[in-house]
Amino acid sequence: MDGPGTVCRRRADDRRAGRRTGRGRRSGRLPAGGPVRGHDLCPGATRRRRDRGAVRPRRGHHCRPHPGHWYRAVRFSQGPRLRRILAAAFTVAGLLALQASSALATDPSPSPSPCASTSAASDGRVTCPAAAANPNQAAYALLESRLGGDIARALQTEQRVAATLDQFAATEELLTVQVTQEEALIANLEDQIAKLDVQIADTQARIEVEKQELASMSRAIYRQPDSFWLLVARSGNLHEALVATADAVVAGQRAHALQTRLEADLAKLQADREARQNDLDRENGTLDLLNANLSSLQEVMGMQDDVSNELSDLVSQIQTAKAHLQNQPPDVTTNLAQLLEAQEQDLVLRSYETAWSQAQVGVGLALVNNKLPVGKTIQGLALSWPMSSFAISQPFGPSNVILEPPFGPYKHFHTGVDMAAPLGSPVMAAADGLVVAVGHTASGYGNYVVIAHGGGIATLYGHLLQTNATVGDRVVRGQVIGLEGSTGFSTGPHLHFELRINDQVIDPMPYLPVPGTSWSG
Repeated sequence: MDGPGTVCRRRADDRRAGRRTGRGRRSGRLPAGGPVRGHDLCPGATRRRRDRGAVRPRRGHHCRPHPGHWYRAVRFSQGPRLRRILAAAFTVAGLLALQASSALATDPSPSPSPCASTSAASDGRVTCPAAAANPNQAAYALLESRLGGDIARALQTEQRVAATLDQFAATEELLTVQVTQEEALIANLEDQIAKLDVQIADTQARIEVEKQELASMSRAIYRQPDSFWLLVARSGNLHEALVATADAVVAGQRAHALQTRLEADLAKLQADREARQNDLDRENGTLDLLNANLSSLQEVMGMQDDVSNELSDLVSQIQTAKAHLQNQPPDVTTNLAQLLEAQEQDLVLRSYETAWSQAQVGVGLALVNNKLPVGKTIQGLALSWPMSSFAISQPFGPSNVILEPPFGPYKHFHTGVDMAAPLGSPVMAAADGLVVAVGHTASGYGNYVVIAHGGGIATLYGHLLQTNATVGDRVVRGQVIGLEGSTGFSTGPHLHFELRINDQVIDPMPYLPVPGTSWSG
């Protein structure tokens, strides 16, 4: 912009003489040197997420779903995707830089101002009146400050995303190893079942042969005379008659004993096969769960990878927009502010999704390793307050905070209960459980801990100053898991306490004691 006293009476066409005319507008671009209007803003193309490789297929239709596989990341359906918003911000920032640079290149040099010359007649210097202050200067300063804050947050988030990706990569490697081990175990069980099938078929064949021999022996005995003396008379020898009778009895006893033993062997083989089949079904269910966890983890890693790449570009784009901010009309700055606001809201939403996706993977690993608490149900659920002294600063439900994500019919919705307390106050587990996720982000929940309590019940503790728990820790009710802080999307020290049951956000208040009372159970 022109400074005060520089050009006082520039003609209306001074800034327009150097413009090119007749230049057609192309998609995603503006006429060089022209003002950028709100209707000129358009979102850029989304970036395709890089392929992270195929997920191992599940083994057959007989795989049973693993009990307790309840987590799926909550997707707030009305929230725009981050890469669309970031791409739109990139487009706007690029257009701002293009328009500003074109305007500087095409504007002619201003003619000398008559106010700056010295009058020969009066020999007195005429000074120009100071130019009026720009009424949009305050808005420019506010937006410029906001852009600077966005740069700092983007850099901080990029560093934390990189660290999180390293952690996820290690978890992915662990899951891949477990999948390979499960596949080997399943192959071994299938071999055992195949061998048992062969043994069962052989035993059944032998039983059938013995049955036929017994039938033949029974028919032969049936043909014998009813009277022993008649048998002696027919054979002509008492000894031979006795031997023949004894042989028939012994043969019958042996055949019957053999048949009984073979039937017992068959029953044992069938029981063994049923046990191996149950083992196979269970391991197939475990493999199914591992593959689901691996798929979810790869999806989260893809999201984080996209964010990491886009944040790198975003920093330079915001810097360009900040440098040329005051060359733009007010409607452009207004639209840019709205884009940044939408970007921040989507970053918050993406952070929420990532946190619960990470928790899903943690629950899956706990199920595989039989570490998840069992026996918990929503009926009779009783939680403890996670802080000993606090004031509720925001309840669960619809909100007027613009950066709260949409949910259902509500434009903004607060998914937990906020508890304000002095910075650094201890934060405690609301019930016994297993730590399934610990995160440190620059937006959304900030530093957080997620505890699974079994039966699809989980609690989240967000905006922590620091976390005192790691994934896999077993915690008890009242155990300190972190310190209250103001990290992530936060306007001051407080704890965001969130309850989810079977993938649904739930108001935790009905499950908490009356303030001022303690839990007893």
